[in-house]
Amino acid sequence: MSPISAPDGSSSPARPANSPAGGSAVSPDGGPPRPRPEADPSEPHTSEPHASGPDASEPDPSGPDPSGPDIPEQSTRDLAAQFEDEKPGRALSGPAGLLLTTAALAIGALALWQVFRPLSQGSKYYLIIFLAGVLPLVFLAYPADLRLPARLRARRPPASARPTVTDWVLVVLAVAACLYPVLPIRIGSGGGGYNAFLDRQGLLAPTDLVLGTVLLLLLLEACRRTTGWILPAVCLLFLGYGYYGGLLPQSWPVAHAGLDFSQLVDAFYNSDSGFYGTPLDVAASYIVLFTIYGAVLELSGAGRFFVELSAAAFRRSRTAAGRTAVASGFLLGTVSGSGAATTVSIGAVTWPLLRRAGYPPERAGGMLAAAGVGAILSPPTLGAAAFIIAEYLGVSYLQVLGWATVPTVLYYLGILLAVEIDARRSGVRPVVIDVGSPWRLLARFGYHFASLIAIIVFLALGVSATRAVVFAIVLTVALSFLAPRNGRAPRNGRAPRNGRAPRNEDRAHRLTPGRLVTALVTGVRGVLAVTAVCAAAGIITATTTKTGLGPQAAALLIGGAQAVTSDPTLVLVLTALLAAVALTLLGLAVPVTASFVIGWVIVGPALLDLGVTAPAAAMFVFYFAVLSEVSPPTALAAVAAAAVTGGRLVPTMWQTLRYALPAYLTPIAFVITPAGLGLLGIGGVQRIAFAAAVTALSVAVLAVAAGGWLPGVGPAGAPERVLGALAGVTLLWLEPVPVTVGAALAAVAAAGVFVRRGSAGRSSSGSPANPVEEQL
Repeated sequence: MSPISAPDGSSSPARPANSPAGGSAVSPDGGPPRPRPEADPSEPHTSEPHASGPDASEPDPSGPDPSGPDIPEQSTRDLAAQFEDEKPGRALSGPAGLLLTTAALAIGALALWQVFRPLSQGSKYYLIIFLAGVLPLVFLAYPADLRLPARLRARRPPASARPTVTDWVLVVLAVAACLYPVLPIRIGSGGGGYNAFLDRQGLLAPTDLVLGTVLLLLLLEACRRTTGWILPAVCLLFLGYGYYGGLLPQSWPVAHAGLDFSQLVDAFYNSDSGFYGTPLDVAASYIVLFTIYGAVLELSGAGRFFVELSAAAFRRSRTAAGRTAVASGFLLGTVSGSGAATTVSIGAVTWPLLRRAGYPPERAGGMLAAAGVGAILSPPTLGAAAFIIAEYLGVSYLQVLGWATVPTVLYYLGILLAVEIDARRSGVRPVVIDVGSPWRLLARFGYHFASLIAIIVFLALGVSATRAVVFAIVLTVALSFLAPRNGRAPRNGRAPRNGRAPRNEDRAHRLTPGRLVTALVTGVRGVLAVTAVCAAAGIITATTTKTGLGPQAAALLIGGAQAVTSDPTLVLVLTALLAAVALTLLGLAVPVTASFVIGWVIVGPALLDLGVTAPAAAMFVFYFAVLSEVSPPTALAAVAAAAVTGGRLVPTMWQTLRYALPAYLTPIAFVITPAGLGLLGIGGVQRIAFAAAVTALSVAVLAVAAGGWLPGVGPAGAPERVLGALAGVTLLWLEPVPVTVGAALAAVAAAGVFVRRGSAGRSSSGSPANPVEEQL
């Protein structure tokens, strides 16, 4: 395709299921992996000067072409894994790698079979089998990675080594503990098969208690290996609350009657709200299929096409580099659902363009991180929490996509406006991107959109989400063989500039049986960590259900707001603000999926008690759970972006926060007024249009206030920026009077900028020189 292609042409770098991030690539024909090229030391991408102005980070025009060499694919994969919610895994080979590949294939085949021929024993039986297949693989794929004393550390094998004896013991224990409920073998007073196990609900046998405890400990260890210590600590906190809560003074709102350990294990192991509850059901029924679909779509070349289409669409605009980064984030986000991975993927391609245009590393990193996090918000493949929303509320996934559409558009509108403002305020130079016509690209490779459109069409026709994504996988496979094959072989790794794709490259995107196996295994490997998190989330949901913590916490949250004011409207606003702060802090510590589950059982009841509709409450919790990826001081997406650009970490985080600012305020509009439901596509056309238009104005005013520049006019001073901020916040109160006041404040702020421009024009002797246009 074009000279600015991604190193791997991917939206979320896929990796073989038996190798970690940074492992060897799979050959196009699905054969043995081959080594990655080493990074070129002549053009480092992670050691940019820490400058404060755009020119300070500009490379010497006489030096090498800043568009290349790109960050090697190995570095892209390493960064994507390093800054994801999950840790990078092992590179397995030999018998362990063969076992993992075989088991992953079996799990993927079972997940696909379950869509059309569900197991006759019911969904819980399928979840038991699914967890029995996935949990042992976690101990094979992810090392213990414990901090050992110095004298023992040298003896510890590296993460890429084969599994240890301890890992194999955990694998055996995981298989036994997971399959025990369905094995038709009597073990003392326990065992006896699936129906006998269900009959003992509430009266567990000693064997049930022992194996339930083993599974509990194994899930905590699996979470620690895949996500770190914090989520297991949170689970233990809930477990301790369930066990010791009866010792609290009964006058305390959070006190309960107390549960003994057998009651807790019964709730976890043999109920529909524990390990085998809704979160695991979502992972086993939806997420695994969508990760397989993402792997198939990536191997078909869709990721590369999306990036190049973005570049071609804006190739001659003044802000081509920034627009390409944002558009790439949006398009890749439609198939990724991963914030940090999308950030790394678009950064590896667009950072050279941003640097050439004169963006400082910190500002470019903020833009990349904000655009990448949009992947979790962008239909049709939202983050895992979106599927949980559909299950919790008992609605179709299509409805959840509808609720997310307008907020996603507003989110990227805010980023695009910030890009335009930065370009004019900082004197960013135009960069002409040497790619072909977007219409030619669409004519040749536009079929990559077909499967995405097909998912929406199938959902609209009433087809289930699981079947829709399977049909989309089949369509993607079929279309990969229809790719045009004309063109000449590339020279020096560059595609020809006539817009044609090399013949061998087109053939490499065909989804042959070997590559389909790679996609299936990669998709299953991608769900290992999510499955561990979802199963462990059952500890939280079961404890909350058994103790009644949800209503008690909701009463505390509402009581805190009522202590400040008795006005019902202000109570709702204060509760929403307190909930937003609590969810943001929670998201700093645990992955997005776990953050949503905890937030829903704690914060959701408070919003529902105050009259907020279930869709608005669920999307409110979802958005603030997602925004943890751009919230300092953790901000995983910002950390990943800083690693790509070489920028200073803290300034990059603050730049990310500035770009994503509207996303923090828009969800509040969901819940504080009935008209806010229009942002979720709920209500008539008039309500939706009113809410979307007013909120778009709010996003625009907030972007001007944050950026200090009114496009087409000039710089905004401190008074205008303060007025603009007040106007933007006021406009989010979607009622006639606040909207009128907000619009008036915005008009006054804009008038102030016009006056300032006139004063500056009379006192200035000239105008700044036009930026120098350069071509890659």
